[in-house]
Amino acid sequence: MSADITNGMPKAWPFMEARKVLQRLDGKLPAKGYVLFETGYGPSGLPHIGTFGEVLRTTMVRRAFETISDMPTKLIAFSDDMDGLRKVPTNLPNQELLKAHLHKPLTQVLDPFGTHASFGEHNNARLQSFLKDFGFEFEFRSSTASYKSGLFDAVLMRILEKYDEIMQIMLPTLGADRQATYSPFLPICPRTGQVLQVPMVEIRPQDNSVVYRDPETEVLVAVPVTGGACKLQWKVDWAMRWVALDVDYEMSGKDLIDSVKLSSRICRALGQRPPENLTYELFLDDQGQKISKSKGNGLSLEEWLRYAPQESLAMYMFQAPQRAKRLYFDVIPKATDEYLTVLGNYADETEAQRLENPVWHIHQGKPQQKTSNLSFSLLLNLAAACNAEDKGVLWGFINRYDSALTPDNAPFLDHLAGFAVRYYHDFVVPEKAYRSPSEQERLAMLDLIVAVESLTADADAEAIQTAVFSVGKAHQFENLRDWFKALYEVLLGQSQGPRFGSFVALYGRAETVALIRDKLSSA
Repeated sequence: MSADITNGMPKAWPFMEARKVLQRLDGKLPAKGYVLFETGYGPSGLPHIGTFGEVLRTTMVRRAFETISDMPTKLIAFSDDMDGLRKVPTNLPNQELLKAHLHKPLTQVLDPFGTHASFGEHNNARLQSFLKDFGFEFEFRSSTASYKSGLFDAVLMRILEKYDEIMQIMLPTLGADRQATYSPFLPICPRTGQVLQVPMVEIRPQDNSVVYRDPETEVLVAVPVTGGACKLQWKVDWAMRWVALDVDYEMSGKDLIDSVKLSSRICRALGQRPPENLTYELFLDDQGQKISKSKGNGLSLEEWLRYAPQESLAMYMFQAPQRAKRLYFDVIPKATDEYLTVLGNYADETEAQRLENPVWHIHQGKPQQKTSNLSFSLLLNLAAACNAEDKGVLWGFINRYDSALTPDNAPFLDHLAGFAVRYYHDFVVPEKAYRSPSEQERLAMLDLIVAVESLTADADAEAIQTAVFSVGKAHQFENLRDWFKALYEVLLGQSQGPRFGSFVALYGRAETVALIRDKLSSA
């Protein structure tokens, strides 16, 4: 362990969170033999971008902790698969089949896809495959298996003993109607198999059971609270899991702030300290509205990965988790270029600086090597200039720019080229809006042709950029940004782009001159 690290450096948020865990433990290994990080998952739907974000961020904290501590760690991905099916998602097949299983635990609902024994097991398999595909190291736990195996029995009996105290915590947070029917325990009806939300008629700590009235037959039914005969309301369930598993760290979204507070109170009532928590902000769509799976607004994981590499999404997830951010297609190029920038910085940084670099956290301290200085936005503008139909067209320009680069020795760049062409066709082409230059702009572009043609053969991107600046200044643009904006709007049909000198160096000086002449002649 490095004293410098634990005493104040680095300040990247995963290390700040890791220090909270280390301080919680007072430097001592828990009796269970490891430090436990947990993420939770509701398997009524398929894994999504929020699932990825939570597991990724938790993994970042875990790896930071392992850097400042020698204690073993474990990450549990917990599935709440004993929850009852409250409604049938509209995007699933065999709707009528599912309707017949409403209110049953998800692991007792038939799989509408026909691939697993239950809907819960189908989604659990999808979750595990999803996490493995991204290389996450985790241990999967099923709520159903945990309840039925007796893993939770000791804490369930303690909750029964503390029944009145827990009710006093929960009831003030509920409306009058809900108060009348609320119980921490949800019996699994022996007659129907459904998860029942019914009031308890009697609490029997002496034999670890509860008694409820069957809502249909009116018969009193006694069931044990152990062995999977009952499950818990989720806020109580969350606290129970923290105690039973001895969870040290779990993050959650802003929408669960009140739930964290209630579950923490219940956890303390059960005699245990709640885990350390980070509340992360929620994602917003292009209109600033909260992302909703049911509304389908925003951006899905699959959609992001269609247009950019996983590393760019990890970069986006790393940045300011406690600040609300728009999650829409237009953030993809910026996130990709930000990743490429910090990746390029990494090689020349000190060890201390590297721990602050998002790349260290994205790649768990073992980043890939950057093979070129070409940005994603530059590739996008190249695709726009040559109307590329496939990445092979871009490689023609890339090879001329740097003959040492090939798809084989620069596979990441090759992937970026493919993503750029795809993004260009789906998002740039529909929004292209060329305009004619003003008289000032037309004269400046004519002089730019002369300036570019006058450059020496070995002029690099920086020299080209200087020439473009000089032309803009000579034509007295009040704000040189307007000059560069004009170049992109007139030549490429868009209002922004990367450094124009870099674009010319990649696209080619003769090709740029031809492009300017073509746009001026057609204006």
